[in-house]
Amino acid sequence: MKNEIKIFSPATVANVACGFDVFGFCLDSVGDEMVIRKTDKKGIHITKIEGFDLPYEAELNVAGVSALAMYEDAKPDCGFEIEIYKHIKPGSGIGSSAASAVGSVFGMNELLGNPYSKTQLTKFAIKGEALASKCEHADNLAPAIFGGFTLVRSVSPLEILEIPSPNNLYATIIHPQIEIKTSEARAILPNEVSLQHAITQWGNFGSLIHALHTSDYDLIRKSLQDVIVEPYRGKLIPHYNDVKKATLENGALGAGISGSGPSIFALSHGLENANAVKQAMEQVYSKTGISFEIHVSKINTEGIKVL
Repeated sequence: MKNEIKIFSPATVANVACGFDVFGFCLDSVGDEMVIRKTDKKGIHITKIEGFDLPYEAELNVAGVSALAMYEDAKPDCGFEIEIYKHIKPGSGIGSSAASAVGSVFGMNELLGNPYSKTQLTKFAIKGEALASKCEHADNLAPAIFGGFTLVRSVSPLEILEIPSPNNLYATIIHPQIEIKTSEARAILPNEVSLQHAITQWGNFGSLIHALHTSDYDLIRKSLQDVIVEPYRGKLIPHYNDVKKATLENGALGAGISGSGPSIFALSHGLENANAVKQAMEQVYSKTGISFEIHVSKINTEGIKVL
């Protein structure tokens, strides 16, 4: 059995317009790398972090907290060292904290001979994710672990459903280089919504799930509408409405806020449309003075993996 493993922990898009806190999908063009190794010294030890200034104390680091949750349950006759090569900017809205939380437990599980299921790993990772967002949710964690689209039917008890992805579905993500903290983006949301808005959202989400099962791109287009969260969070993202309008005018099926922002995602039928959407996003943000990154990605159906 190996004593060291290197993994790729992918970025993810959560909410996907109408699926707030329960729905997400996995990207394949951006993610973190982590090295996990067994040690004789008991406990969880973060020994290296590159990319961003994050705490080395396990109990203060998202990867460390999820690792500690699993370690306390597994009670292995060894310890673990964790190296984090962070490529997903914290606060980017594409699952930075989830990639860290998932990476540590996935790597440890591999080194222990895979005693835990993907659902169990998600449950441990929730503890780390909660450190960042002040709330236990799994809409970024689940797609990172399972790959593709995932629906979190329930958090307690945890139940995750894998949703099929059409073969020619692509995502374009623009990440303005500003930070929006998940905890702050949650704080601006209302505690109650109107019944009419709730009915509209249920209809959109139900039809989106059906559209993914049937590869109905036109129905995907009709379903990617968020009447509950976007009106509040959209105000936090500079030029959000301009970007969304430009993507729809250039072939996107739909667009929305990735997670809590500031990243904006668009889904497209085919790579050609996804690249046209990329150019449209670039044209909007190149005039703003705000630096940005753009990723074009096929839906990653594998999820986190060993390198």
